[in-house]
Amino acid sequence: MAGRAGEGPQPPVLHGDGWAEQLLDHLRPGARDPRRVVAWLAGAVQGTVCLQDAGGTLLAGTPVALDAGLAADVIAGRISAAAVQDGDRHLRLVAVRAPDPRPTAAGLLAVARAAPFDRRAAEIVTHTAGVVELLLRERELTAAGHRLRRATADLRLAILQLLMVEDTVSARRVAAGLWPGLLDTDSACVYIVEGQPAERDGLAEDCLVVTRGQALVVRCPAMDGHVIVLSPAPATAERLRSLVDGRPGTFLGGSVRQNLAQTSTAYGQAVSALAVARFRPDQAAVYAERTHPERLMDPAALHAWSAAVLRPLDALPHHTRAELLATTRLGLEFTAVSAAKVLGVSRNTVRARMDRVETLLGADFSDLTVRAAAHLALNTQAVLTEGLAAAVPRPSGVRLVDLLAGPALRAWAHDLLDRLVRDGRDLRGTLRAWIAAGGNAERAAHDLGVHAQTVREHVRGAEPVLERQLLATGTDLYEVVLAHLALGDLAVPVLLRSNPGQPDSPVHG
Repeated sequence: MAGRAGEGPQPPVLHGDGWAEQLLDHLRPGARDPRRVVAWLAGAVQGTVCLQDAGGTLLAGTPVALDAGLAADVIAGRISAAAVQDGDRHLRLVAVRAPDPRPTAAGLLAVARAAPFDRRAAEIVTHTAGVVELLLRERELTAAGHRLRRATADLRLAILQLLMVEDTVSARRVAAGLWPGLLDTDSACVYIVEGQPAERDGLAEDCLVVTRGQALVVRCPAMDGHVIVLSPAPATAERLRSLVDGRPGTFLGGSVRQNLAQTSTAYGQAVSALAVARFRPDQAAVYAERTHPERLMDPAALHAWSAAVLRPLDALPHHTRAELLATTRLGLEFTAVSAAKVLGVSRNTVRARMDRVETLLGADFSDLTVRAAAHLALNTQAVLTEGLAAAVPRPSGVRLVDLLAGPALRAWAHDLLDRLVRDGRDLRGTLRAWIAAGGNAERAAHDLGVHAQTVREHVRGAEPVLERQLLATGTDLYEVVLAHLALGDLAVPVLLRSNPGQPDSPVHG
């Protein structure tokens, strides 16, 4: 091989055949592809073209046999270009520079052809290398931007997951570096914006814009169409309402203001409100907008009962107890798979933690009435602060049946379930049988002597009437279960044993 020579960049020279215009055309938006540029170059100089990165990996074109030492000199920056003759081949090598001040090149553009390189062909190769450099720089910047956005999104999710398990100290520490002051608060609201899964990235960006840096915006890891927004700023609710207003297929559900340690409770409230929003003309709802059964119960009795139900967990270390309670709250609100995605753990971990809580409580979570009672206890304890706990007197021997016997709660239950009577179908009877069957349509159908599809249609038909989601487990369903329990339509469940040392002394709820 002979004729090695170093060459520097040359100014562009336009020729009558318009090759420069054709080359620049590859910089138009929508046409920026190094592979197309390499293919064009091969045709323009009637040769074989190879674009490879600094490590020798082919990026575009056809492999060209090169002298390793010469290629290394060009890539290392010892020479910027070289023209050689190798037998009956004429080669031209040009460095493709990196987007930073490194002396080494990002890649190498090599062209081989049978004819010698005249001035026109040499200019085309040199200026094509410049265009390829611009395209590779753009690609690297785009990739870097994507990595940065992905890393930022992962951090947002990590912060949310820490809050979900009540680790507010770590959540604040992680958030402080990127979003100073965002979590310098004791409480916040959680919102869920729902749209089409294919449009979620754009929806998340819109949420970031309208919240003006005053919110933690997270693409929900469990539901493809959901964007979770946690914000302490009072203006966030109206800003998100303006986002969904008049936007078909987009809905907003929000929680009441909760302590940061109760983020999982706020999340469940937002999901519940989202179900209501789907039936609202303004496509938005807040959890506090409707009456909930726990608000109609005697607070002191409710707190005493909840404390008694969860007492078997009190002996656990604080972190373990908080982890079990947070996981079980989410596991009762959603499926184990969804809860696992939200928490960033495996579904087996979720099931193992819930199994442990079942064992400690002596409960059977396959029973919907038991799940509803446990859900009530867990969420009551979640919003009970230390100060409130100390201030509330603790009556003893409170049972779930006592909590359900109040006149206000019974009136609420009558009002809720009587809505189903207005339908010509026996929605109430079907719903009662379906709950008694643990939400299993086939078992309920067997008990009623109807087809399973009829059961599903009746349950689905009850959802808009009650303004609650029933086929998806969660707060909405548990409220309807409590209404049945309050009216005596279902038996009050055996949830726990009053004294773990006396296994033969079960008590009702």
